[in-house]
Amino acid sequence: MKLAEALIRRADHQKRAEQLKHRLLNNSKIQEDETPSENPKQLEKELGEVLKELKRLMIGINQTNHETTFNDQLSLGAALVERDIIAKERKVYSELAEQASLRQDRYSRTEIKYVTPFNVKELQKQVDELARQYRELDTKIQELNWRTDLLQ
Repeated sequence: MKLAEALIRRADHQKRAEQLKHRLLNNSKIQEDETPSENPKQLEKELGEVLKELKRLMIGINQTNHETTFNDQLSLGAALVERDIIAKERKVYSELAEQASLRQDRYSRTEIKYVTPFNVKELQKQVDELARQYRELDTKIQELNWRTDLLQ
């Protein structure tokens, strides 16, 4: 199995586990002399199986990310961290540019005037550059995910 396939399966198993949890909770209490709409023991068994497979996938994914070389300096796991940091930085500067560019209407000269200490145009350039870096890194990561076999 390729790493990308394992990532897709992991996402599916996470959704399935969440659905099973909700179904279990919905059947956790019933009125006296009533029967649950679904068998809670069967749901519990199914949840256990899904979580067991999810655990196996996550261990394999983490091991593969750690042991797969991304480039001369980084493992795939380190490249994922780099991508996440770029995304966080881009989000911060994007929100900063948005706040700094908001106009405030004053209705009289006695109202306080707000100005920004930031150059919005430069902030937006920085956001665009970070978005480009993210896209390029993400594309390389996705390509590697489809070429790399999952370690078991």
